[in-house]
Amino acid sequence: MTMPVRQFQSGPAVWRSGDLTPDEGVVVLTAAHREAIVAATLDAQARGITLATIDRQQFPLPTMVDDLWAWVHALAAGRGYLLLRDFPVDLLDEAGIELAYAGLGTHFGRPVGQNKDAELLTHVRDERLPPSAGKVRLYRTRERQDFHTDGADIIGLLCLHTALRGGESRIVSSGAIYNEMLRTRPELLEALYTTMAWDRQGDVPEGELPYFMLAPINDLDGTPRVFYLGWYIRDAQEHPEVPRLTDTQLEAMALLEQLANDPSFHLEMDFRPGDVQLLNNGRILHAREAYDDADDPAERRHLLRLWLAAHDFASVEAGLRGGVA
Repeated sequence: MTMPVRQFQSGPAVWRSGDLTPDEGVVVLTAAHREAIVAATLDAQARGITLATIDRQQFPLPTMVDDLWAWVHALAAGRGYLLLRDFPVDLLDEAGIELAYAGLGTHFGRPVGQNKDAELLTHVRDERLPPSAGKVRLYRTRERQDFHTDGADIIGLLCLHTALRGGESRIVSSGAIYNEMLRTRPELLEALYTTMAWDRQGDVPEGELPYFMLAPINDLDGTPRVFYLGWYIRDAQEHPEVPRLTDTQLEAMALLEQLANDPSFHLEMDFRPGDVQLLNNGRILHAREAYDDADDPAERRHLLRLWLAAHDFASVEAGLRGGVA
């Protein structure tokens, strides 16, 4: 059987770690940025705006329009990632931080649900869940998360508190991995274009099956889009009715993960409180290392996560842009 002719990807979003400068993609928010975000937050709170009702019209940042455009452009047409430093977590209370973060996010896209309860803002931390809780999504634990994507165009993480040890964030260009697989093992790349079953990790919306069917790679407007969570695919094999993974599919998954974990491909980020990581989900795979935490809940690693359907571009196909219903 003749394989389709695939094209190598190019552009700023196709990078390896050696292509990047140490401060590339890092933006330190100025005093003016911080003041504008705080002022918009206090005004929104005074008007009764909530996480459920906030949008960019309700959270105006007129003095930041040029910067916001540049940041959106960096995600859509640049390297595909940003790290905004010094978000004003030190100037707002807990509710204010959440509203400010969501408000800033609305200038990039529309917040979408992240679980079966359609939560728009998710607390990423080890919840110390008992074994009786059953299967839970890894962001609720301190275990390692291998390279993967999430369910929206843009993924945002705001660091509130770091771990005692570990928890480093790593990101990798999915285009660079695609190109390497096309160069070295095109038959394995082709296997990732085939449909596989994905387990829902216990987060099953009402009326849905505990798994769904999707190919890890699809072409979106002529550009390959890698959408991947390896443990979702492997765990789906627990359902006897789903198609069995072939040896070629398993080898393709292993190669994708091997390349992503190669330091010559990925970039490591060490979060600080007040850091906001923004990722183009159609261009970047991300991972989190395992970590150790304090016993005091207030001292544990704590991130806030946003999933956004971008206003100005689509990085994943329509069925994946809207998060979990």
